[in-house]
Amino acid sequence: MPPALFLSHGSPMLALTDSPARDFLRGLGREIEKPSAILVASAHWETDVPTFNSVARNATIHDFDGFPPALFAMRYEPPGSPALAAKAAALLNAAGLSSAIDTERGLDHGAWVPLSLMYPAADIPVVQIALQSHLGPAHHLRLGRALAPLREQNVLVIGSGSLTHNLSRLRRDAVDGPQPADVVAFCDWFDAAITAGRQDELLAYRARAPFAVQQHPTEEHLLPLYVAMGAGGQGERLHSSAMYSSLRMDAYGFR
Repeated sequence: MPPALFLSHGSPMLALTDSPARDFLRGLGREIEKPSAILVASAHWETDVPTFNSVARNATIHDFDGFPPALFAMRYEPPGSPALAAKAAALLNAAGLSSAIDTERGLDHGAWVPLSLMYPAADIPVVQIALQSHLGPAHHLRLGRALAPLREQNVLVIGSGSLTHNLSRLRRDAVDGPQPADVVAFCDWFDAAITAGRQDELLAYRARAPFAVQQHPTEEHLLPLYVAMGAGGQGERLHSSAMYSSLRMDAYGFR
């Protein structure tokens, strides 16, 4: 049974820029037994209710501006899985959660960038689920718990965001620049809380974690972690690095 994963996808340039995080993701796809399908919650799709994309084949969404033409030329178009989308929606409904189906949307860069590194053949069916950032961490933990049975069917559940995400603090001229002390303090707190299973503290991270609001002025890039946490069990850090000084690229597995 695959672990549930939280991956930091960082900038779309992760697809092209050599970095420890890029190397990690390329290796991770070889380490985990090939799943039968992938369900990914990305920070870059938000809806009023949990929504699944249900398409025969995923289109590549270039949901960004100001990047090199080579990035816009990239395509990652794995098959979709209407059957998995329907099954996942049924699990949410059984847990008392509303859900919806979108029959047109493809994969945004929060999904296709890390998946293109992990599984470059694009031969594994992928379904994406949208976030509801207005509902906070507890809602997304509940989503993950409802989706957990999919792991028993060899479905890889991924939450794709960033362990820190304050774009105003990025040093774009320093891919591997030194990390500010407050970034390190926040991430150390999260790692200790995840490793110790302090779920109540993690749910209240904005009040409990040091410098939380500075690292996440808005929550959408951290909420995928709670989906992965809910879908999995004990958490362990699989990777830790930073890009552009303040953008942490940590990854966690939950078994």
